[in-house]
Amino acid sequence: MTKDTILILSGGMDSTTLLYDYRDRIALALSFDYGSNHNARELPFAQWHCRQLGIEHIIIPLDFMPRYFSSSLLSGAADIPEGHYADDNMRSTVVPFRNGIMLSIAVGLAESRQLAHVMMANHGGDHAVYPDCRPEFVSAFSEAARTGTYPGITLLAPYTHLTKAQIAQRGKQLGIDYAKTWSCYKGGDCHCGKCGTCVERREAMAQAGIADTTRYACDEE
Repeated sequence: MTKDTILILSGGMDSTTLLYDYRDRIALALSFDYGSNHNARELPFAQWHCRQLGIEHIIIPLDFMPRYFSSSLLSGAADIPEGHYADDNMRSTVVPFRNGIMLSIAVGLAESRQLAHVMMANHGGDHAVYPDCRPEFVSAFSEAARTGTYPGITLLAPYTHLTKAQIAQRGKQLGIDYAKTWSCYKGGDCHCGKCGTCVERREAMAQAGIADTTRYACDEE
């Protein structure tokens, strides 16, 4: 298979699974240091997995985002709400148009490298909270990228309609060690176990029948 794609890789469960799932076509994994509470925890895992697979990895700084954008994801661990993703308070974790910004950079890089696609690891559980993870966004952005580039670059989002548990099941089939991924939005020494991403992580692992070796702070209280 031709390596024709750039993957947006955070170092979390979903994008890491996508990295392994589509390793044969991923020419470059692209991460962003945008000042989130958990960037320092997840980026080393992104680097580690790329080294394991022999896939080139680039980290691009977006240090303007904490200065100008409003989000609890950028303002400190204490501001991260606890609970389930279905709860209304999770909207505070939205970084406005984050995926649109990152994907735009990826499209420019793809055109510069003569690649055909960019890829993101959004999934069905994101739709309620994050507008730039929804199917409508994927379709619209892909069309904008296609018409806005000479080669007609498109956006691939193969997990758009999957649940996190289904992604975890795929990761289990691929033999991924999820202990070498990061989810917690608080970005502490270990996962808090209580924020939306931690709750979702635990549920997905359980539903996929994966032994969860993640160290959760709330289990130690």
